[in-house]
Amino acid sequence: MRMVIFVGTKVDKKMVQIRQSNEEDAEVITGFQIKMALETENMVLDPETVSQGVLNVYRNPGKGKYVVAVEGEQIVGGLLLTYEWSDWRNNTVVWIQSVYVLPGFRERGVFNALYETVKSMVNEDPSFAGIRLYVDRTNHNAQEVYKKSGMNGDHYQVFEWMK
Repeated sequence: MRMVIFVGTKVDKKMVQIRQSNEEDAEVITGFQIKMALETENMVLDPETVSQGVLNVYRNPGKGKYVVAVEGEQIVGGLLLTYEWSDWRNNTVVWIQSVYVLPGFRERGVFNALYETVKSMVNEDPSFAGIRLYVDRTNHNAQEVYKKSGMNGDHYQVFEWMK
């Protein structure tokens, strides 16, 4: 999979760089996941488990990859890309997961910059069929952001069983 590296995007009158994350970002990504779970689902995650999970992605690229938005030297947002094989499409669907933008950078276009980078990657690669993501039903702010980005939540409902 090709990833657009260091795409400059004007966000709220400042330049944000979008790049593929690397293992040096693991501590920040771990922190994002812990904050996101608490904020969106009121769930307290075990930091060691999350840290190992994040490292597992970096060390096993088939599990996915993180993409981050950077302003100056600070990572201000990020997301995880994972992959689902679609036999209906004979192609791979890219899932956006673990979206987090620092509170002070929200409503400034950071998610949109991340999303547009992923969308460009998917459009340029014929082995990808499209993009999906899931969102907690009660996270209305995120749903509005995703709708403004051109996505819709009208087609599928996600069911799960977690151990």
